[in-house]
Amino acid sequence: MKQKNFKPGFKERLAFLYLLSTASIIFILFMVIIFTVKQSAYHYLDNSIIKEAHKHLNDITINENTVSFNNKAWQQEEHQVVEVNPVFIQVTDLNGNAINKSPNLKTDSLTLFKKTDDGFTNSELSGIPIRQYQQAIDINGKTKGYLLVALSQKGPVMVLKQLKTTLLFAFPIVLIILFFWTRFIAGKGIKPVTTIIHTAKKITQSNLEERIPVPQNKDELYQLVQTINQLLDRIENAIKREKRFTSDAAHELKTPLQVMKGNMEILMRKPRTTEEYQNKISQCMKEVDRMSHLTDQLLMLARFESQKEALKKEEVMLNEVIEQIIFRRTDLLDEKKIKFSFNNEKDILINTDPYLLNIILENLLSNAIKYTPEEGEININTGFYDKNPYLQIRDTGVGIPKEEQSKIFDRFYRSEAMKHPGIKGSGLGLSIVKRLTEILSLNFTLESESGKGTTISIYFPIDE
Repeated sequence: MKQKNFKPGFKERLAFLYLLSTASIIFILFMVIIFTVKQSAYHYLDNSIIKEAHKHLNDITINENTVSFNNKAWQQEEHQVVEVNPVFIQVTDLNGNAINKSPNLKTDSLTLFKKTDDGFTNSELSGIPIRQYQQAIDINGKTKGYLLVALSQKGPVMVLKQLKTTLLFAFPIVLIILFFWTRFIAGKGIKPVTTIIHTAKKITQSNLEERIPVPQNKDELYQLVQTINQLLDRIENAIKREKRFTSDAAHELKTPLQVMKGNMEILMRKPRTTEEYQNKISQCMKEVDRMSHLTDQLLMLARFESQKEALKKEEVMLNEVIEQIIFRRTDLLDEKKIKFSFNNEKDILINTDPYLLNIILENLLSNAIKYTPEEGEININTGFYDKNPYLQIRDTGVGIPKEEQSKIFDRFYRSEAMKHPGIKGSGLGLSIVKRLTEILSLNFTLESESGKGTTISIYFPIDE
């Protein structure tokens, strides 16, 4: 059976990083402690040695270049014993030969070192570590001999050794305790993340309304939870729109299919006259055209909903595009006897995608004609506002109530459709217009009042 390799989790990795950084700090701290204790011990020893040297310089006598030492100085206990706080004193000539020395040196002698740092050096005496200081004995600027003073380092060395052993033993124990403590703290620290994970696992398509609890402290985790909840809001809204879109599309396609099926069933019940066949087939053809138009709009909306390809922008005369669209709608305008005016006193050159612009203007003008009653008015104006080219379409149609103006860009939504059964449509035109204006970065505004008409304005960006 294949064994799985253990991979440490985020909590263990975080604890390890804490441990590594803290261990480095503790190690440096231990080194500082050892260095400080060592320096303090040597500083105390050096001061004691210098005091002894200055004290015993008075016991040195020089007669005719001969150096002698007062033996009464050896009567002090520290010069007699070796075991307890011994102070070793020795007077030597220039060659390091002993002239006189303290009794506790017995058969041993202190060594004269030619080169020392500040007169101090570390040495051994019969296996005992000592700290030695040598003072030159000068007469008239000439050195006649040396005074050597030494103190035992046994106490400080033992203290330093014990300190090192203690710290060395304590270091791994501190690290082990520190690891489990930091692991515990890290677990507490990432507990909100664990809550986020558990809550996120419970959120499915069937309960998208559930949200992650927001932490009380407004820190990075608070921002993370806020961001995730906002993402869930967008996902929930998108899924609801897709469900509504699917339902509405099925409903819109089902109606013409039912009409076609009903007409065919009528034709199949008994033989009909040629006129009746033509009438029913004509109705079926209208429903087919309606389905075809609806399918084209759905495909167009799906295409532009995920528009990622580069726009094919070029310089376009706005007035010429409007005139071409008006020409294609002349029959409808004449049929409804609509009073139409187009203010095109000044040519306007814009940089845009002509294909998408045609779709926008076709939909807007078609809507204006569709919702404007017979003998109504439609006015199109172009010009500049704060140096930006703009287009304005104003009609005297049925208008849109204020409470519904925020919904008219939703797919398949038709304002007050029951009040105007004679006006046919799929409710996709303005959805397409809204999406295309976003793609082209156009500023789109709508002003409308129920029963008085609608004004739509489009502001084009200045080509830099």
